[in-house]
Amino acid sequence: MPLLGPADPLPHVPRRVLVAGNAGSGKSTMCGRIASARDLRCVELDSLYWGPRWTPRPEFLDEVLAFAQEDHWVTEYQYKVARPSLLARADTVVWLDHRFPVVMGRLVARTIRRRAGRVELWNGNQESPLRSVFTDSGHILRWGWKSYWRNRARALALVDEVVVVRLRGQGQVERWLAGPLASVGRERAR
Repeated sequence: MPLLGPADPLPHVPRRVLVAGNAGSGKSTMCGRIASARDLRCVELDSLYWGPRWTPRPEFLDEVLAFAQEDHWVTEYQYKVARPSLLARADTVVWLDHRFPVVMGRLVARTIRRRAGRVELWNGNQESPLRSVFTDSGHILRWGWKSYWRNRARALALVDEVVVVRLRGQGQVERWLAGPLASVGRERAR
């Protein structure tokens, strides 16, 4: 399959979309925007995965398998246990391939904003104290730092399996949303 860019026309109307990218790249926001533009069900995997006190929910995979069988959805391409089932049903992957400083800047700002505002995330959870970045190897900031290159390699490997749209920077995101995503299906309907 070809690796598409922000101006390339889509070969089909996206019905089951995965959004790939590093923590802080804007996956959840992009899912919401795609869902709104194409009238797709938006499922946030973190809300299914995390139970109270940051414990994984045992029903996570069953819930993922159930919604993956639906005809129209968008979600993030994350969680190793969920990726194969989601990829098997996806027809399009949108890869947010932003530069490392952009992703880390967004991740730090988001983490600080959530922590300072004591924002409730999923099932009553809140971001860990910022000082725990030094003691907690699973802290979101450390995770984002460690996983950046691995996530890029994982997304690039998808080109052989599914249509991948690679968007590098917010300008390309906006161009794709207003261009190929907005127009796909319109020209076929005429």
